[in-house]
Amino acid sequence: MQRFTYSILAAGVLALAPALVAGQQPAQVAGPATPAQAQEFMDRAEKQLSELSVGVNRAEWVAANFITDDTEELSAAAQDEYSQLFQKLALEARRFDGLQLDPTLRRKFMLLKLGLAAPPPPNPAEATELTRLQVGLEADYGKGTYCRPEPAAPNGRLCRQLGELEKVLSESRDPKELLDAWAGWHAVARPMKDRYTRFAELSNKGARDLGFKETGDMWRSGYDMSPAEFEKELDRLWTQVRPLYLQLHAYTRTRLAEKYGSQLVPTDGMIPAHLLGNMWAQSWGNIYDLLGPRGATAGGVDVTSLLAQKKVDALGMVHYGENFYESLGMRPLPETFWTRSLFVKPRDRDVVCHASAWDIDNKDDVRMKACYEPNAEDFVTVHHEMGHDYYFLAYERQPYLFQGGANDGFHEAIGDAIALSITPAYLKQVGLLAELPPVSGDTALLLRQALDKVAFLPFGLLIDQWRWKVFSGEIKPADYNAAWWELKAKYQGVTRPLPATAADFDPGAKYHVPANTPYTRYFLAGILEFQFYRAMCRAAGQQGPLYRCSYFGSKEAGQKLQQMLQRGASQPWQQTLFEMTGEKDIDAGAIVEYFQPLMVWLQQQNKGKKIGWTLPAQTASR
Repeated sequence: MQRFTYSILAAGVLALAPALVAGQQPAQVAGPATPAQAQEFMDRAEKQLSELSVGVNRAEWVAANFITDDTEELSAAAQDEYSQLFQKLALEARRFDGLQLDPTLRRKFMLLKLGLAAPPPPNPAEATELTRLQVGLEADYGKGTYCRPEPAAPNGRLCRQLGELEKVLSESRDPKELLDAWAGWHAVARPMKDRYTRFAELSNKGARDLGFKETGDMWRSGYDMSPAEFEKELDRLWTQVRPLYLQLHAYTRTRLAEKYGSQLVPTDGMIPAHLLGNMWAQSWGNIYDLLGPRGATAGGVDVTSLLAQKKVDALGMVHYGENFYESLGMRPLPETFWTRSLFVKPRDRDVVCHASAWDIDNKDDVRMKACYEPNAEDFVTVHHEMGHDYYFLAYERQPYLFQGGANDGFHEAIGDAIALSITPAYLKQVGLLAELPPVSGDTALLLRQALDKVAFLPFGLLIDQWRWKVFSGEIKPADYNAAWWELKAKYQGVTRPLPATAADFDPGAKYHVPANTPYTRYFLAGILEFQFYRAMCRAAGQQGPLYRCSYFGSKEAGQKLQQMLQRGASQPWQQTLFEMTGEKDIDAGAIVEYFQPLMVWLQQQNKGKKIGWTLPAQTASR
């Protein structure tokens, strides 16, 4: 579940026309607008945007890889100029509203209007302020460090950044140590609160200038349906997968109560967030050692151990990823990918370690930026991020505004659909695994997957539920933190392990909030990946249970995937989905099918146990 950079959302414009660079309003053309003028305007805008985007992408790349005050300023200046100019183009495009345009041109105007995640306000000073706030918040996240007194440490203080603190959450089973790491990182976000409040205010001004109610309304408008229809779709999808999540939650709660005691983990209540193996309790696979099936049904594959046995390092994992895509008939990655990407955390400087894929020049300069460790989680992440890069390469010949996913969930789902093929059969094919595990281990394999895939779904939904309410004003700044935990209680059944203070701003401890990256895409991707996976398994002639399928080496599956990727954003996502899967709606049927054997097993394990949890009174009343 990672942020990536692609042309529509993160491309930059360094200049457009003298009048725009000077901060003047676009010149108005006399007389009624015509379709021919609309086409001419769009051709000119796309050409200029495409040609001039590279500078901002490079500025952002440098700022993420060399975090200094200077690179932050350079990135802020480039993004500010881009966002203001993009906003002016979008406003100028309103002259053509109401014209009868061909569907392709009409779609480009829609994407132009929706192209900024944080549209700048019309006031140039406020627009600059908005950009500096966003760049500064993201930089603070990248530099975030928690220090505590430690007599044995240099200068008597032990200082750790996110990667080291995440390792504590994933590996330690000492609740005091877990709590210290969790609380330390979340404290890093406290200084962000006031700036985020101002950021949301300014972004709303920009959204209203484009004709939307506020920023959340604009975000929900980007799915080829009305915002209200989109919200209903999300509710429908969550209703489909919630029964599976509730069973997984009840099982996990029981096993954690056995480990830590019912005083810390109530057997019928919510789970404290610091015990789930992940800083944000968004995936639970890191505590599989506490949750795995007992007795004869135990089994599974420890990918981290396999990588260690084969002495596979970070670069080696990336080569495994490329090999998978090549096996489907896709071209090798450009040489520049290998020479310009970042795969390992540098020792001499701060970087934004959050894994991401980048399209620098809207052609073939694709890159990856991450601080990989040779472990199972990062092995999956490699395949995920590489999916973005192959998407970039597939739609490079599309017009500039069509260089994006069919919707933003598509872009996230591609790599995850590939990662579902990291089955024991695949691991054996590529030489990482000597022998296939027995069928008796299938429950263990499915549980491992569910602890990441199913556990993530409510988290993927709640972040934007929180932000949309912030943007609309339903959640006031004084209630930011309380509302965050109310939503985590409602959707995840997870509770804050410590009482909160008025200064806490726990949403800022999750990268996508200070970076202003819309997050509903990850929830959609969590559903879509199984639809894509099932479609490619069928193309590969899969036999037997869905969860055992690997289409590694299938040119038929690769052809189906490549055709979808090449579409980019050129048509409504419903049509692209239908061409790929034969289904016109996003549907959780594939994920339910995939985990059906596990669902039966969980129900057996949970007999006599409470399913679900009771919400606090204030949560239930909202």
